[in-house]
Amino acid sequence: MLRSARRPSTFLPAMQAALLLMAVLWGQEIADQLLFGERLDNLGIVPRTTEGLRGLIFAPFLHVGFAHLMANSLPCAVMGFLIALRSVARLVLVTLAVSLLGGLGVWLTAPAYTVHLGASLLVFGYLGYLLGNGVYERHFRNVLVALLVLVLYGSALWGVLPLTPGVSWQSHLFGFLAGVLAARSLARRGARR
Repeated sequence: MLRSARRPSTFLPAMQAALLLMAVLWGQEIADQLLFGERLDNLGIVPRTTEGLRGLIFAPFLHVGFAHLMANSLPCAVMGFLIALRSVARLVLVTLAVSLLGGLGVWLTAPAYTVHLGASLLVFGYLGYLLGNGVYERHFRNVLVALLVLVLYGSALWGVLPLTPGVSWQSHLFGFLAGVLAARSLARRGARR
């Protein structure tokens, strides 16, 4: 008699991935404040400049002080955890897609002579991914997660509009769109009928 192997739980690896993400965000900001005198913030996205392209990698992990970081920490950790429940590799892929594609959108469209940084690019990207994943895969669990995320963080969607001076709505908009695109690209074949 054959017995199917039990699929290992993804809870612990997902929790570890979310905690590692928080450790990177907080460790970087502590180092920036204590060791670099906030000079790391210059590594953000600077639209339409060659040196500003490095921000595609660094910008989502940089913050303008601890208040900015605290505002992004909980939603980033919660949604990062929800994505990593699928697999840690999925979280890495979504993070890369959002950082690169969302960051490129910011680089192409934001006003010149500005520096864009912060994990809100990831927060909106993760939000877009989780909502898009529910739509594209249509699996009960994914739809349930999408509804939960919509209830918890749906009001943040106002952030894609240019309503608050000094806030990079471009990071919010293009992070969200990159997340939706990642959901579409990573959706399982055959899940859409």
